[in-house]
Amino acid sequence: FSLSFFFLLLGILGEDALLPAPQNISILSTNMKHFLTWSPVIVQGQTVRYSVEFQGEYEREYANESWIPICECSLIAATVCNITEDISATVAYNLRVRADVGARRSEWGTLKGFFNRITTSLTPPLMKVIADGYHLLVELEDMGPAFQFCVLYWKKGQESRMQQKVVKEVSSVVHLDTMEAGPDYCVKAQTYVEAINRSSSFSQTQCVRAQGGRSMWLVTALISSAGFAVAALTLPFLTWKTRKIFQYSCCPVAVLPETLKVSEPPTQLTLCGSEEAEQCDLMVRVMPSEEVLRLWIQ
Repeated sequence: FSLSFFFLLLGILGEDALLPAPQNISILSTNMKHFLTWSPVIVQGQTVRYSVEFQGEYEREYANESWIPICECSLIAATVCNITEDISATVAYNLRVRADVGARRSEWGTLKGFFNRITTSLTPPLMKVIADGYHLLVELEDMGPAFQFCVLYWKKGQESRMQQKVVKEVSSVVHLDTMEAGPDYCVKAQTYVEAINRSSSFSQTQCVRAQGGRSMWLVTALISSAGFAVAALTLPFLTWKTRKIFQYSCCPVAVLPETLKVSEPPTQLTLCGSEEAEQCDLMVRVMPSEEVLRLWIQ
């Protein structure tokens, strides 16, 4: 009779009662990233799948306490769910998880208490301080669009004169100040989230010293090398050009005009005397033209 009553009770309650609800439901939240976790439901030889729903302030007060499924965490085999995108307001949220095996389902396991993203744990940013010559630079970790950074920097030994710079967008290395040669400069930073109006603790302090002396020596060496290379290339050309100028200035070369050049041997001229008058009549007298004389005079 007892055994029959037990099977009858199972038929009345349905198969849902055979599957226990998920336990130890909690939230891990760091730097505005939220994850819901729970202990696995063990069913021998079966793969248990889980579904997650959330309920915000609006659902509780204006939507008859309805629950909204998280699509990314519907019938998943993992025991963790990323709820960051669904926790989009700074209000109290409730969350619950249910286990499924085939047609069987468990009761909902509900988070104890409410979760508000204002309780997220904020950590300082990863930071690298750089001395580029006399420029004090800082490179910050990109933690996402919700994060800003408060950077404090000072000359070592002058903490009372600490300066502050707020970095709202991390796209490249940030210039903080121009350093003096000699003393160290120190930097520390903290994260700030405007949506929850909270800041993290400060990072560990990092100090650097201006590297201007070494940089100036390197620049001087590079300029000297470049000057030597230019001189080595141009000096031979200048020497040749100067020699040519002096040569043409002091010892010019006279070039005979083409019209004065005789391609054939010149005709021999004979002085005519009285006794050779008859021969002189037959001699050919070569006279330069006026154009040739004019060119020769020029």
